Amino acid sequence: METRQHNATKEPEIELFVKAGLDGENIGNCPFCQRLFMVLWLKGVKFNVTTVDMTRKPEELKDLAPGTNPPFLLFNKELKTDFIKIEEFLEQTLGPPMYPHLSPKYKESFDVGSDIFAKFSAYIKNPRKEANINFEKALLREFQRLDVYLNTPLPEEIDQDSVEDITVSKRKFLDGDHLTLADCNLLPKLHIIKIAAKKYRDFEIPADMTGVWRYLNNAYACDEFSHTCPADEEIEHTYASVARKMT
Repeated sequence: METRQHNATKEPEIELFVKAGLDGENIGNCPFCQRLFMVLWLKGVKFNVTTVDMTRKPEELKDLAPGTNPPFLLFNKELKTDFIKIEEFLEQTLGPPMYPHLSPKYKESFDVGSDIFAKFSAYIKNPRKEANINFEKALLREFQRLDVYLNTPLPEEIDQDSVEDITVSKRKFLDGDHLTLADCNLLPKLHIIKIAAKKYRDFEIPADMTGVWRYLNNAYACDEFSHTCPADEEIEHTYASVARKMT
């Protein structure tokens, strides 16, 4: 698979290896793989994506990255592992004027969703019916925190000279109207929560969380996110053995 190309005299040779899905070919459920896929797409650099079937890892990949699970990256034939280090490397290496910086302007854009996936994991793994309400409340508190942040105007949205007070943000994403590294981190996790929690706990993000839904709807309208998401069945299959039946 190859993405769009920047007009440049010389571009790096990049190959991203991601987890394959159930058929061994399509994209599997891995939020860290999707995170890097989104970063590369947003950078506008030319790159290839190779899916790795973890049930029968090809011999050449065992030689290339022994003991390493996706995601990993070949950058000008040099192996890069650890998705956080890869992301940092890409942000430092692929910068202006050829490529955009993707770091968020506000630290809170990264911090606001930091606990939401952990709360979801505890919620989906809980087998005790009487404890379910408390795990669900903990997850909802994190969604509420996210919703408040998304609905709170950023400083640049507030016009000091305007007579109108902007009380609710209209921005599309965490840090403004452009996707950043903060979104590449959070959106794949929100997608998993949306699919798995509905399937196994009949949980839906409340409709009155307008900030969260504005954010998700804007994200799904972006190819960089929607075209890198695994199929719902991939997520459901992953959590089939994780989601404990409540007793």
